[in-house]
Amino acid sequence: MAKKKDRNRSVDPAVLEILARTEDSGIETAYDRYLKMQPQCNYGEQGICCRICIQGPCRITKRADKGICGATAYTIVARNLVRYELGGCTAHADHGLHSTLLAREVVEGRAPDYEIKDSKKLYAVAERMDVSTEGKDDKAILKELVDIAMEDFSRLDGKDLHWLPRVIVPERTEKFQDCNILPSSIHRTIADAMAQTHVGMDADPVNLVFRSLEVSLADYTGEHIATSLSDVLFGTPKPVVSEANMGVLDEDYVNLAVHGHNPILSEMIVQAAREMKSEAEAAGAKGIKCAGICCTGNELLMRQGVPILTNYASQELAIMTGAVDAMVVDIQCIMPGIQPVSECFHTRVITTSPSVKIPGAYHLDFDEEKAMEKAREVVEIAISAYKERNKEVVIPQVKHKVVAGFSTEALLDLFAAVNPDRPISVLTDAILSGELRGVCLLCGCNNLKRIHDEMHIEIAKELARNDVLLVATGCAAQAYAKSGMLNWDAVEEIAGEGLKAFLGRLNEANKDNLVEKLPLVFHMGSCVDNSRAYDLMTYMAEEMGMDTPKVPYAASAPEAMSEKAVAIGSWLVTLGLPTHVGVVPPIPGSPLVDGIALQIAQDVYGGYFIWETDPQKSAEKILAALDERTWKLRMHQKAKETYETETISATW
Repeated sequence: MAKKKDRNRSVDPAVLEILARTEDSGIETAYDRYLKMQPQCNYGEQGICCRICIQGPCRITKRADKGICGATAYTIVARNLVRYELGGCTAHADHGLHSTLLAREVVEGRAPDYEIKDSKKLYAVAERMDVSTEGKDDKAILKELVDIAMEDFSRLDGKDLHWLPRVIVPERTEKFQDCNILPSSIHRTIADAMAQTHVGMDADPVNLVFRSLEVSLADYTGEHIATSLSDVLFGTPKPVVSEANMGVLDEDYVNLAVHGHNPILSEMIVQAAREMKSEAEAAGAKGIKCAGICCTGNELLMRQGVPILTNYASQELAIMTGAVDAMVVDIQCIMPGIQPVSECFHTRVITTSPSVKIPGAYHLDFDEEKAMEKAREVVEIAISAYKERNKEVVIPQVKHKVVAGFSTEALLDLFAAVNPDRPISVLTDAILSGELRGVCLLCGCNNLKRIHDEMHIEIAKELARNDVLLVATGCAAQAYAKSGMLNWDAVEEIAGEGLKAFLGRLNEANKDNLVEKLPLVFHMGSCVDNSRAYDLMTYMAEEMGMDTPKVPYAASAPEAMSEKAVAIGSWLVTLGLPTHVGVVPPIPGSPLVDGIALQIAQDVYGGYFIWETDPQKSAEKILAALDERTWKLRMHQKAKETYETETISATW
């Protein structure tokens, strides 16, 4: 008798409880579908399957070393890489453009339910963009920023992006100009790269890789615009206390899960839910509870303190508690599988974007001009569903305290309590002194090729034990929230002595302003908020007077899954970071392209990829990358002090 395959691919106790309880229920989830897909196609995993034209698909084998058109493995892999990044770039461009268009509607008075909530951030962004604020009201300033963003999305005159060079160090801009990869506009870069990868077009893998890096910089620009304008409209996050995991649901309440990536709708839903408590009580509930999934959840946690329900891989399982009355989705990372699961319960799945529709789900066309009216419709659907609960509600009693809301500005405020004149020096001095070994951004998705959340958690623990300051975004940050790593208890339990001392010093300096002590990992927000994490890198480089590839800062995507992750990883490398990825992307089929990612990229840009699937080895390689940079910095510092010279070479 064949051994039954294990579907329990998670370390989240709430997920494991639901999987165990529903093993023989016949309800299919991502955990079941992953097993049915085994074994997965090796040609696809290697990146040597080409489906760009309909002569194919063409696969590179020992017998057939070229596609029908003559494309070799390195051409096929490079073209596929560009198209992966294009998928990610378009997703973030869509998000950034949506934020820009909403800002324009606010300026023009056509979105009455929205306003400029953070004038301080507005002025800070204007200063970075070289926009004069003298004698102008907030809407006039925002209009100029909107005009800059719109031009950066659509420019056709060949001039360089306006936004990007103003949010990175000058040395990076010079590098990108020298390599001819500084984008002209976001949408033109997307169009040019798509044309370049059409059948019969570019076959040069190096040229294609350079184009992929240009696409990645366009992706970063779209993310930065999205984050900046969202902060202006919804507020820049500050430290907030909440909870995470499925125990945040409450059987006695209407439970509304908000899922996706865009805060434009979800901000209104939270406000509507708070205003409609009496309607819920009339239906027999005690009130309405909102909880977040994926990056919409992160956006709401950061600004509103809304608890995290779960992350990407387990989104279907939230419905299987029987407690979720409605799941409203906007854009990105929405599994079509949530609708069939919802049909086994009373849950209403509500789509809200013309680009994201699911057969069988409710669809509500969201309109920013009638934002609150549409949000109230969503809440009304959830209340109606509550009255039709038809199965036993079983909520795993798993939840943890979460301290989140650490925008770049919030981190600088923490540092300013120690050194108000040079806040970022509090971090850089701790690295130069040896108290900290560096900083690591932990980001990315879930991928069931790995045990759900396991690599996120194990890598973070090992880095924290070794005195690395950790910042996190996306589903990675939610893994830490769900497992109890976003609070001070985790610092006491896990952190090395240097990290514990550093965080303790920040706690003491900020004791009059913090409601809770600082967490082990600093949650910086959603996927687009990786731009926040890189802003921190930029400030460190400016403080140290050097280009970013010399800064002891690394990144890790332990469970990378989406095209967005490929694009983000590529700009992290291009902007100078050693970047670990725990799920190898489909490029090993070309040793040439693989070698560029792992080695040659460092020679040109200072950043490079690290492929490693074992969590312990992953942490060791990240630590080695940080130690190399900190050792060089300390040697330069020692030489400067001994010989009274300037710090060696600001350029990589």
